[in-house]
Amino acid sequence: MAAGSHSQFVLLLIVLFFGSCLMYQNSVEASHKLYHLLLQSEQPSIVSNQYRTAYHFQPPKNWINGPMYYSGVYHLFYQYNPKGAVWGNIVWAHSVSRDLLNWTPLPPAIYPSKPFDINGCWSGSATILPGNKPAILYTGIDPENRQVQNIAFPKNLSDPFLREWVKPDYNPVMAPVGGINASSFRDPTTGWRGRDGVWRLLVGSKIDRTGMAILYRSKDFVHWAKAARPLHSREGTGMWECPDFFPVALSGRKGLDTSAGSVKKVKHVLKVSLDETRYEYYTVGSYVDEAVDAYVPDGTSPDDRTGLRLDYGNFYASKTFYDPAGKRRILWGWSNESDSVADDVAKGWAGIQAIPRVLWLDTTGRQLVQWPIKEIESLRREEFHVRDVKLKTGKLHELKGADVQVEFDLPSLKKAEPFDPTWLADPQKLCNQRNASFPGGVGPFGLYVLASANLEEYTALFFRVYKAPNKYMVLMCSDQSRSSLRPEVYKPAFGGFVDVDISKRKKLSLRALIDHSVVESFGGGGRVCITARVYPTLLVAQKAHLYAFNKGLATVGIEKLQAWNMAKAKIN
Repeated sequence: MAAGSHSQFVLLLIVLFFGSCLMYQNSVEASHKLYHLLLQSEQPSIVSNQYRTAYHFQPPKNWINGPMYYSGVYHLFYQYNPKGAVWGNIVWAHSVSRDLLNWTPLPPAIYPSKPFDINGCWSGSATILPGNKPAILYTGIDPENRQVQNIAFPKNLSDPFLREWVKPDYNPVMAPVGGINASSFRDPTTGWRGRDGVWRLLVGSKIDRTGMAILYRSKDFVHWAKAARPLHSREGTGMWECPDFFPVALSGRKGLDTSAGSVKKVKHVLKVSLDETRYEYYTVGSYVDEAVDAYVPDGTSPDDRTGLRLDYGNFYASKTFYDPAGKRRILWGWSNESDSVADDVAKGWAGIQAIPRVLWLDTTGRQLVQWPIKEIESLRREEFHVRDVKLKTGKLHELKGADVQVEFDLPSLKKAEPFDPTWLADPQKLCNQRNASFPGGVGPFGLYVLASANLEEYTALFFRVYKAPNKYMVLMCSDQSRSSLRPEVYKPAFGGFVDVDISKRKKLSLRALIDHSVVESFGGGGRVCITARVYPTLLVAQKAHLYAFNKGLATVGIEKLQAWNMAKAKIN
């Protein structure tokens, strides 16, 4: 998250959402399910290295769900169960890094110890107060099982690792009063300071099925008053979890501090995680600050569950922060397992963090663009190149690499199939109906990753091009339907429409980060991102195959491909 003030020492914190997104057997189980028998004591681990990631953050064992920059050190506080690979017993675990890739564990920073959090320490955010003093706001569960907002301060500011935190006894600083649903009141954002010197922040909530971002104001960051109306709300969306609100520059890729909302030439982004769908949605709009304190979406995308997503796959409870060292805004998201609870326990761990991504406003002003942080390139090793390859119908071309960047050339779009406007509402459904095995006109073409030698198993990352009345529509899919022979694994096809104009340039780019049980794909230069969890049975990473393929009638070219093997990061 972004720091709330300009200062020499900056604390940037994301604590990703506390809950579980249990996607098993083609269903999504929302909210939080306790497995009481599995929480009685620490379970024995039979960790399988086949599925453990090499450069995505995860703890040595057990359940995680979920950073910060202070005095030259990045801090990752994440929701962690120290007693098992299922949700429960949640504490704020703590790891530190110099590069956002290699992490060293520290003792937990916050754990239940006071009446205002005795039943749980859940998600929160950090803000830098005057005097370079970090403050964390987090959701606690009190003895009445109410969700309340608490504040904590570092015990020793001279400790760059911020190992110990103090929770004042005057907590909670925000309670569910005045008609607030006590069971739907959580995940405070980073605070921002207006030109009037008043601090503001948001807390996610709902009334019936109207999701909302409740606005609070404070002059001292301790005494908070609820505003008369939310910053923004939307009917029919359900509970808003992990809200995020931040400014973006109208041009360029530089990030902005959260309190930069008063400067000119900015837009604002409001992101929410919908508990009912377990996906993340955002809009781009304008923030009317000070006297009004309202957010107004531009209307360039739907303001509901059919709107823009940060990621169209297995990605939830994300937060951004402003990194002053790189003058960039960085996004972190959590990707849970798509395996069964029994297999999570057998593996001995569950949940990873997606690769941190830099994000900025697209030149169209309609959406965000995301790209993996440049630090990931330090893990690149052997490099592979391919140029000017023609992929005719049914042709495969074998490749190598775990970080793959390819640009496809589309010589002709004449065979593009007609576009049905109703598809816009649910691209994931379309990707499931017309998966990688379904032949088309222009596409499907793309990559088979984590593939077995005879293609009994593979994950397909691909595009299809359709002809609408006035433009071409580009569908991007990540198809896991053939990713594993194990029947208990959730194997959907995720997808989104890529907002690019290919009528003139006739090219499409794709980047894939492939890491054992996770595949992150970035289409159209990062305009659509899809994270998938996959569990092949016929291979281990050293024997995984990678192919470019085309099952469309139109010939597709690989104009340029670069790929690298990836070294293993040092994680916990």
